[in-house]
Amino acid sequence: MSFDSRLLSGLSVLAAVVQARSFARAADALGMTSSGVSRAIARLEDRVGVRLLDRTTRSMVLTDEGRLFYEQVAPLLVGIEEAAVSASGAAGIVRGRLRVDIDAYFLRSQLSGKLGGFLRAHPELTLELITREHVGDLVTDGIDLAMRFGEPTGNSAIARKLMDTRVLTLASPGYLRKHGRPKHPSELSAHHCIQFFDPLSRRLFDWEFRNGRKVLPVASTGRLHLTDGGTMINECLAGTGIAQVLAIGLQPLLDSGRLVDLFPDWPGETFPFYALYPSRSHQPAKVRAFVDFVSKVITNRSANDHS
Repeated sequence: MSFDSRLLSGLSVLAAVVQARSFARAADALGMTSSGVSRAIARLEDRVGVRLLDRTTRSMVLTDEGRLFYEQVAPLLVGIEEAAVSASGAAGIVRGRLRVDIDAYFLRSQLSGKLGGFLRAHPELTLELITREHVGDLVTDGIDLAMRFGEPTGNSAIARKLMDTRVLTLASPGYLRKHGRPKHPSELSAHHCIQFFDPLSRRLFDWEFRNGRKVLPVASTGRLHLTDGGTMINECLAGTGIAQVLAIGLQPLLDSGRLVDLFPDWPGETFPFYALYPSRSHQPAKVRAFVDFVSKVITNRSANDHS
């Protein structure tokens, strides 16, 4: 297939449609009409010889062939954009739109209130922060970067661990006055335990404790099952039950005595936090800048927690 300018133009329109998830929104972003966008996609489909999009009046999704095609060409479009930036002598400039799919609890507890400073440092950048329960296909969804707790489960992203945070077993003083304090993790089976579960698999997370090489699984039961860490902490504060939660952001509640770490002699259980990139070798300056910003927040938090 010989190259022509209309092919590159069609690819740009396809990328805009996929990222906007709408012909109308893509048309607004490109300064085109919706019918013009539709014709450009039709010409591209004729050019490559396959149907790329299934569209109705209410939805637009990539076909299987379209998904494969887009996954192959999207990194090339990014490379063209970066080459243009580099040629202009501005390879290190943070600008454009940055879409980050980020854990809601981390965003609320660690970054909220600090984002204005990041934007002031990068006045040519527009930042979109998206919170979803699960990371989808970064390329297809038009996501530049994802940040999530837990080990990566997919194979289509490059992962970089940013930190490990401890898993704490906590209760409020009010709960302990009413139900007593367990002296050992094995006693948790007699207590009300707030359970965290994965809404996709509908699987409850196992409770276990680590001290050096010793690993102790513990059976826990409870009638409250949640997917949101912030709500778990609030219910724990309210005396609803005992919860296993991530230590990040909780030091003020521990220092004030509003929450009690029940088993400080079992400190080995940790949970990782990762940055996930689409599978391409060179990261845009805007992505590097945001990862550096988050890494600095994590470093400062760790220093404050141990000061």
